Amino acid sequence: MTMVAESDEVDVQETAKYWWLFLCTGIGWIVVSLLVLAFDPTSVAVIGYMAAFLFLAAGVTELVNMVVASSWRWLHAVMGVIFVVTGFAALSSPFQTFGLLAVLVGWYLILKGSFDVGMSIAAHGRVPLWGLLLASGILQIVIGVWAVGYPGRSAWLLVLWVGIGALLRGITQMIFAFQLRHAAHAA
Repeated sequence: MTMVAESDEVDVQETAKYWWLFLCTGIGWIVVSLLVLAFDPTSVAVIGYMAAFLFLAAGVTELVNMVVASSWRWLHAVMGVIFVVTGFAALSSPFQTFGLLAVLVGWYLILKGSFDVGMSIAAHGRVPLWGLLLASGILQIVIGVWAVGYPGRSAWLLVLWVGIGALLRGITQMIFAFQLRHAAHAA
């Protein structure tokens, strides 16, 4: 049991060196959310381009996570490549992207929300703000189910939810960055 605890402490120390990367990606997500929320959602092409940039940002974030992750690097790499390829595909055909936006964003939010709920439950005793991650995950799942169930919803609501999702991810990344920084100083 001591070997596991020492291994976890080494992983935290190694990851804590990169706390600033999580802070930068969190700030980036917040900037993306503000840009998304500032767009006029009446243009189908604008929404297609917004989705493209959101996927590209998600891909870059996953690739950064791959660099600092102590395990499951391959999964971050796969997700990063999928998001980047999807982003470039959306850039090349923004009108078709609009039709798939609700479904793609919906499934992403369901998967990401489920992951966040699982992480918050696993971190219940170790992370003081686990409830924020739990609330974020539940909100993402609810919005994802809504988007998948009714893809014909108005563009304005989808843009709003994409913006809020990016904002929540940015806040979560920033909180995690400061928790890592605190863990590095505490050890």
